[in-house]
Amino acid sequence: MSSNNSAEPVITSYAQAPTSTVDAGGTTYAYRELGPKGGIPVVFFVHLAATLDNWDPRIVDPIARHRHVITFDNKGVGASTGQVPQTIEEMADDAFTFIKALGYTRIDVFSFSMGGMVAQDLVVKHPDLVRKLVLTGTGPRGGKDMDKVLRTTYLDLVRAGITRSDPKEFLFFNRNATGKRAGKAFIKRLQERTAGRDSEISLKAFQTQLRAIQRFGRSAPSDLSHLTLPTLIANGDNDRMVPSILSNDLHQRITGSELVIYFDSGHGGIFQFHEEFAPLATRFLAS
Repeated sequence: MSSNNSAEPVITSYAQAPTSTVDAGGTTYAYRELGPKGGIPVVFFVHLAATLDNWDPRIVDPIARHRHVITFDNKGVGASTGQVPQTIEEMADDAFTFIKALGYTRIDVFSFSMGGMVAQDLVVKHPDLVRKLVLTGTGPRGGKDMDKVLRTTYLDLVRAGITRSDPKEFLFFNRNATGKRAGKAFIKRLQERTAGRDSEISLKAFQTQLRAIQRFGRSAPSDLSHLTLPTLIANGDNDRMVPSILSNDLHQRITGSELVIYFDSGHGGIFQFHEEFAPLATRFLAS
């Protein structure tokens, strides 16, 4: 396992965070660390098709000013080896393997979209592992219409291809003037890292993840009623990928959770409203 020398200055810019690897359970996991070491780390669980390069620095950097942040490539994605699992539950098992390999028995979780599904399965299976949970742009297992993500995603891939745009501009943002501006700004921020960029996900791996989300949407719901950990839930009010009503569904299922919905925004509402959301998430994780 490679890691940073503790004598080096603290890196708080995600664009500058070095990529490390750790071997666990026959898989080599690629990950990045930034922020001050020590205490409970915040582990980021990434979205469908995403690699290490898909985290918005305007979300990561503010949290990393005060907290040890860890991002990682799911098994079979980017620079991590192995085959992409067929189910979200298996992805959660892999995340647990990765976290244990780094030596942590207690973490905070920041998750987005598919990452939020993985995080839920992780918390259900290992309730003592996670202290605080941030669920954004996501929904519960068996959530109404979540299985339609497959159709929505393929439709927007076609639309993006026709207009020669990044699919995330369609999938994450409204197609009004505000949403289009926010989408282009978001894609530009993802390019701020210029050195040591990750490999993009393969088509086969992407399709496997999509089917896993579809299975998650069609499964019997998990019992989240016994969860007592502090939970922050956030989304846009017009999420076409994981319907916004499912954020409210999660809020109802997880006792004592906080819910924030951003007006006139879609699946990527937290990225469109990063100036409001990043301080909120930072305070939540610090309190």
